[in-house]
Amino acid sequence: MPGKPSHFIWYELMTTDADAAARFYGAVVGWSVQSAGQGDMDYRQWTIGGETVGGLLPISADAGEHGMRPMWAGYLNVDDVDESLAGIKAAGGAVHMPATDIPGVGRFAMVSDPQGAIFYVMAPIGDAPSSSFAPGRAGHGGWNELHTSDWSAALDFYSRQFGWAKSDALDMGAMGTYLLFNTGGEAVGGMMNSPDFPRPMWVYYFHVDDIDAAKSRVEGAAGAILNGPHEVPGGGWIIQARDPQGAMFALVGPKV
Repeated sequence: MPGKPSHFIWYELMTTDADAAARFYGAVVGWSVQSAGQGDMDYRQWTIGGETVGGLLPISADAGEHGMRPMWAGYLNVDDVDESLAGIKAAGGAVHMPATDIPGVGRFAMVSDPQGAIFYVMAPIGDAPSSSFAPGRAGHGGWNELHTSDWSAALDFYSRQFGWAKSDALDMGAMGTYLLFNTGGEAVGGMMNSPDFPRPMWVYYFHVDDIDAAKSRVEGAAGAILNGPHEVPGGGWIIQARDPQGAMFALVGPKV
């Protein structure tokens, strides 16, 4: 187990049309985009209120030929990427992109948990705090949800590898258990078995100031509403959606 729990420090959209995605999320969430200045690589950053909260990049032709589809992926901070990869593989996870250095930014790798949900691990340079996950702030991450085939095994994996802990378990009747987890404080996400999902995956919720207005913006920008709005404990409301290129995402916020 790590010395301190790992947190979500970045959210990244990989897509087939970065320009269209920039327009869609700009309209829906209020993000702007700017170049990350990574030379020949078309990597862009999502910004809101002068803060960078995530990344955007086109799926390469090679990755597309190997089956990569538009998706969101979260980054977990670790002290040592190579050590983390060894632990993930020993626990039954997989490495999909080897450890790579980004000059001036940090070292990262793409991995998946034993059930197959994809995410990144990253050892950033410096100790500047990330505001990518900031519940209650418009345009920032507000919840992290794992849809899996075995939430109990997943909790054990993330607890051992990243220091997470159980906060609560909610009985959802026919839908089973919804497990709330924390990274050393208040709950920051949930896990549940989702047999109707095509594969285990993380779904990330971004905060909006008005859930009904956001729903209208999704539909007006040619996105698809998959579920909601639904009220959740604490008084918030959520929707799950798919952007025009096919990436699943979610929104959380109040009814105004």
